[in-house]
Amino acid sequence: MPPPTKMHADELDIDEALVARLVAEQFPRWSGLPVTRVASAGTDNAMYRLGADMVVRLPRLPGGAHQVDREQRWLPLLAPHLPLAVPTPLAKGEPGAGYALPWGVYAWLDGENAYDVPLAEPADAAAELGRFTAALRTVDAADGPPSFRGDPVAKHDAYVRTAIHDLGAVGMLDAALATALWEETLRLPQWDADPVWLHADLLPGNLLTCAGRLTAVIDFGGLGVGDPAADTIAAWAVFDAATREVFRAAADVDDATWARGRGWALCFALMAEHYYGERCGNGTNPVLAAVARRTVGEVLAEYGGGASRPVAAR
Repeated sequence: MPPPTKMHADELDIDEALVARLVAEQFPRWSGLPVTRVASAGTDNAMYRLGADMVVRLPRLPGGAHQVDREQRWLPLLAPHLPLAVPTPLAKGEPGAGYALPWGVYAWLDGENAYDVPLAEPADAAAELGRFTAALRTVDAADGPPSFRGDPVAKHDAYVRTAIHDLGAVGMLDAALATALWEETLRLPQWDADPVWLHADLLPGNLLTCAGRLTAVIDFGGLGVGDPAADTIAAWAVFDAATREVFRAAADVDDATWARGRGWALCFALMAEHYYGERCGNGTNPVLAAVARRTVGEVLAEYGGGASRPVAAR
């Protein structure tokens, strides 16, 4: 397997030799197990399979330490409440061997991500993932940390408008339609209830399938509490018009939350394509850029076709 492409200027140097040293120094009982890089389009963490039954997950960026801490602390508490499998933390590693951040060891989950092996029964998966998000919201969130997508999407206004302008200029989207949807999103009522848990990054690469069936959700680095709208991104990033309402019914969110979620889907997709795509970005993550383009297409087709439900604006 060729060495991974660096996607960020400040990305850390991580390879099999480093992971083997870290494991040998801190967890000698696992020393000598084979270490193999796991191919992934993930932007924040690198993963290396350790033996047959474990995976090592290491932040790729200097600011990623909090993701390890969140997964290690909260996944064991959330897992019993969730209807799909999630990673099981086995150990937390400390900085060492020339690597400056904490890192984690988890039980290996069998399966392929839903980008590489698409869902064979998307309606069933839509219902299962919708129920997953609903179950996550029921867990006590009183002490949970804020999610990076748990606050109003308006914080990304400047970047989104830049992305719309640049992508529109090269013919990749209908800039007028995208702007109309974005401005409508900014006028929506905001979440005013207590914060709830959300995964915040339910994209195809973070869903595992076995024989085409959804079996697990991975990558909880963005886990936190706040407005649950961002957990509906999957409605446009994973599903299509035929299965979107199945997901919505199972997720059991109100009209305003659904509309904010569509705004989050547009925001994610524009930012990802603008940063990682070939035309306007650095071209380092073609998989995520492809997911982004599909998401923009689904969002704008729905909005332009009038398939959205009206939501009271402020």
